[in-house]
Amino acid sequence: MKDNPIVGSGTPLQAWRTSQHLAELPSIDAAALVPEGARAVIIAPHPDDEVLGCGGLLQLLAALDRPIQIISVTDGSASHPGSQTWSSQRLSAVRPQESAEALHRLGLPMHSVKWIRGGFQDSGVAKEEQRLGEFIQRYLKPGDVVFSTWSQDGHTDHEAVGRASAAAAAAVGATLHELPIWTWHWASPEDEKIPWARARKLLLDPATVARKSHAVHAFASQLEGDPSIGLDPVLPPYVLERLLQPFEVVYL
Repeated sequence: MKDNPIVGSGTPLQAWRTSQHLAELPSIDAAALVPEGARAVIIAPHPDDEVLGCGGLLQLLAALDRPIQIISVTDGSASHPGSQTWSSQRLSAVRPQESAEALHRLGLPMHSVKWIRGGFQDSGVAKEEQRLGEFIQRYLKPGDVVFSTWSQDGHTDHEAVGRASAAAAAAVGATLHELPIWTWHWASPEDEKIPWARARKLLLDPATVARKSHAVHAFASQLEGDPSIGLDPVLPPYVLERLLQPFEVVYL
């Protein structure tokens, strides 16, 4: 894969809507993904990835009363490089607050959700991958079902988190599932780089999608760029529409 495949406006939503591979994916439900008695652990490279990747799944797991633990690896402070409006200091405070509001909008019972902030360097996770794996491992236990970003998702932080999560899960005897996020931007609808054989589709009803959309819009920093330096938003409308379809994809 090229160094930075997250450029331009990416693959149009309509192309994904006509994808034969995507249409033929077997479906799976939240109860099968996280069986009764298991805990779901969501590992997000940046504040917002937990909602973008599995905001629907989180709602369904909450409805099933599954215990949930969220690990935010970084505080997302490097999303607006060179911006004075969205400085790294401001972002390191604002983005976790946005995540808290987003989780509230999803309807998660925050009194029973364990949320851990790792404090790793945004855009530099790969440099500390071994330490990250050890960090994640401390918060896992056998029988957990771990959801991380895909180890080939196209963003260096996402990929490092995927690899570190896989190592940590294997070390403790937890189950690992992967979530594509930026994949929908750079991949083509029948792309053989996507592990279609491992992919399953979690179907979301309109109310669940609406709550996920409402939660995504809590991330004001990511919906705004900085026109003064020609910086576009991280999450423009064409990115959001790909991530707010009536399903989420999980690689088993």
